[in-house]
Amino acid sequence: MKKLIQLKLKFLAKIILRKYSPKIIGITGSVGKTSTKEAIFNVLSSKFNTRESIKNYNNELGVPLSIIGVVSPGRSLFGWAFVFFKALKLILFKDKKYPEFLVLEFGVDRPGDMKYLTSIAKCDVGVITTIGPSHLEFFKTVKNTQKEKGVLIKDLKRDGWAILNYDDEMTKELKDEAKTKILTYGFHSEANVRAQNLVFSFEENRDINNMSGISFKLNHDGSVVPIKLPRVIGYSAIYSSLAAASVGIAYKMNLVEISDALRNYYLPCGRMNLIKGIKNTLIIDDSYNSSPQSSISAIDFIKKIDLDGNGRKWAVLGDMMELGSYTEEGHREVGQALQKGGFDKLITVGERARDIARGAREGGMRKEDVYSFDRNIESGKFIQERMEEGDLILIKGSQGARVEKIVKEIMADPMNAKNLLVRQGKEWRDK
Repeated sequence: MKKLIQLKLKFLAKIILRKYSPKIIGITGSVGKTSTKEAIFNVLSSKFNTRESIKNYNNELGVPLSIIGVVSPGRSLFGWAFVFFKALKLILFKDKKYPEFLVLEFGVDRPGDMKYLTSIAKCDVGVITTIGPSHLEFFKTVKNTQKEKGVLIKDLKRDGWAILNYDDEMTKELKDEAKTKILTYGFHSEANVRAQNLVFSFEENRDINNMSGISFKLNHDGSVVPIKLPRVIGYSAIYSSLAAASVGIAYKMNLVEISDALRNYYLPCGRMNLIKGIKNTLIIDDSYNSSPQSSISAIDFIKKIDLDGNGRKWAVLGDMMELGSYTEEGHREVGQALQKGGFDKLITVGERARDIARGAREGGMRKEDVYSFDRNIESGKFIQERMEEGDLILIKGSQGARVEKIVKEIMADPMNAKNLLVRQGKEWRDK
């Protein structure tokens, strides 16, 4: 039944795209897809009628549903009947409000996925964030992952744009695959769209409770504008903003328009969000997903934060999934990075994450500061008893680790969890 629905959705979505001819921006990468999608949507929607992927709909079912503009009805037959009715209505009657731009997230788990997705929606713009060791059970090597994600660039429309993260070596290499116009972004001086003079708010006011906010200069072809992101932290938000600026430039938006649009950008739930914890602590909630790349990036960011002896840095890290043969090495590398980040305490959750603990001890963390648990509920109670005023707590793990449950355990306002945390719907409640 799922296969039949999938084929019908593909057929209907292709007809809808042929009828309305929206500009399609496709986004892929090992990390940062959703954050980049949100940033691009912020920029384009400030000037054009734009729709973004619904939730994290980025697979063979989700992409057509986003094109149609409906949420998945799950197992409801009546709901699926409505989906097909909505699609047929779009085909048979002209919807004057159908978007001019579709910003779609393309997720790939195994070889052939990208070709399938681009066969549904051939993109005008392809954005690649980073390429790293994800889904290695099926791809086996990062080189194979690169090849799969590179299909997005190979399959672009001839007059399209390839937008690539210049700071990520494997993404930059895909420049050679593109037969279209190219824009690169990053901090590197050779990137077409680059960030410079980066300042985090806490570097100016030395107050971690007033930490949200980033400013930098956006440079493109010698033109420079200030960018202020008042509601975000971390490097991922900067890269997402640069990718969004690149898309805006491709569609002839000026830098001032782009700067104004990005003021409204904020990271989705579970992506380096600041949440007040109990006992007057601060949580950096990065619980949506995890990989060695994104974990080390978060650690590098927290290294910049000086608590001036008024608190401790905790890392609460769950299992990182889908790493295949790189599982043990990837976890140990994250652990080894913790000491350089100035962390005082490490809590790991899950069997795989025990290798993070081993790596941390190898990297120089004291044994008495490293704790490992099998379940979230045990670790949450342990942290709750030992956290103190002024502590800063990073919480991160793959979706299957469900470390957002730990965030809920120690956040100051758990009644507001449904608005602040990931995976709070009823479909996740008993998982």
